[in-house]
Amino acid sequence: MSTPSHAGIGMTSARTRDRLVQRLQEQGIHDLRVLERIRNLPRHIFVDEALASRAYEDTALPIGWGQTISQPYIVARMTAALIAGPALGKVLEVGFGCGYQTAVLAPFAEKIFSIERVEPLVEQLAVGGRLVVPVGPEGQQQLLRITRREHGLNREVLGAVSFVPMLAGIT
Repeated sequence: MSTPSHAGIGMTSARTRDRLVQRLQEQGIHDLRVLERIRNLPRHIFVDEALASRAYEDTALPIGWGQTISQPYIVARMTAALIAGPALGKVLEVGFGCGYQTAVLAPFAEKIFSIERVEPLVEQLAVGGRLVVPVGPEGQQQLLRITRREHGLNREVLGAVSFVPMLAGIT
């Protein structure tokens, strides 16, 4: 399997990225820092190779597990809203998906902590990577340490825990 190009050709070229930035400007994104970051960040490497030709459309695209990479306008708008105030220190991102929003925001924050709530985040662990997570229904949870090994996962039960359920956002 070949490694995707960061420079891009055809539908992932600089000219295609420029058209996306122009569309974002027309939709009201005016923060030049955000526009330059989106122009220079190769969105096509965050999607399946089969969808690379659509990476610079202003649309959400599937990334697997019932999730999508967000529409560039939404990524730009959220980033512009976050950086509009004082300098960003620590940022918590819940549901990082393919990592595109994190990558767009990265130059503007001191640190970004990203967590994923969809189970296949375990598949993203590097060899030696560890995840500590409560698993099970409320009141009957086990704290697990999952470690990626060269040939599979090692799951250790660390004990019984009781975490409150993750709820919908602020209303």
